[in-house]
Amino acid sequence: MSAKWFFIINPTSGNGAAKKQWNPIYAELKKQQFNFDFSFTEHKKHSFELIEKALKLGITKFICVGGDGTLHTIVNGILNLNPINLSKIKLGIIPVGTANDWVKTYKISNNYKKAIQTIKEEFTIKQDIGKLHIYENNSTVYFNNLAGIGFDGYVVHKVHQFKYLGALAYLTGALLSIASYKKSNLSVKFNNLEINEKTLMLLIGICKYSGGGMQLTKNANTADGLFDISHINKITLITLLRNIGGLFNGNITNHKLVKNYKTSQLKIIDLDVKKTFIQADGELVGTGSFEAEIISGALNFIVPKF
Repeated sequence: MSAKWFFIINPTSGNGAAKKQWNPIYAELKKQQFNFDFSFTEHKKHSFELIEKALKLGITKFICVGGDGTLHTIVNGILNLNPINLSKIKLGIIPVGTANDWVKTYKISNNYKKAIQTIKEEFTIKQDIGKLHIYENNSTVYFNNLAGIGFDGYVVHKVHQFKYLGALAYLTGALLSIASYKKSNLSVKFNNLEINEKTLMLLIGICKYSGGGMQLTKNANTADGLFDISHINKITLITLLRNIGGLFNGNITNHKLVKNYKTSQLKIIDLDVKKTFIQADGELVGTGSFEAEIISGALNFIVPKF
């Protein structure tokens, strides 16, 4: 008998799409003769409990049925538990989220039958993972796609209002918020460099896409042991509107207002009284000062063969 798979379904992903699609997904898994268990998440950290129970049963193959937020939670569940057999764990996804940004880097299909075929082939890559230490609550947060502080976090804070727009939710939130957003006074330290100035946003990327298909960091490489940093001091609504195409094809990173860096760790001190929002993988994870470091090849992800 083949090793058992464990499917974690977030019924709220994609505005309820995961719950609706589970029956045909389940039927396809049976048809493809998968040996599997599954469970629906019932609250934000429920996947932590599900993963812990599964690990105790010797399960090492986990599949997320959901979007970027669900995958983020599962990644955090696995890494916070720090299992001794971490190198044997494989993590895959059937994408049914709002934006499905992480899967775009690897060209994982949004068609569940094709996604299941990718899972069945079990081809894996070792991907870097980001680790944040957030000072305000002494918390550790992992991220597998992109994190950010400033306007980026503010938009994530607001974007729930526009979830019904799907992949355009982030862009809509950004365009409606840019004129009124007050920049943060940040001290950013990395690579023996220190930037002390009013900052619109600072992005810390691992994969290529975020915000519903935007490419906001340059030369993203998921396995080079380095973050791809985009530092933006200022940008106006007019500039954003003129460069909407550049947000999605990556040319925005060549704009004179965007500074690009590579680093494996950085420290950000928020000097404002009103604390600045921090997001990771499109999830609001805290405010204020934090440190970030990259963990090279931290997790095995199931992806299509390139």
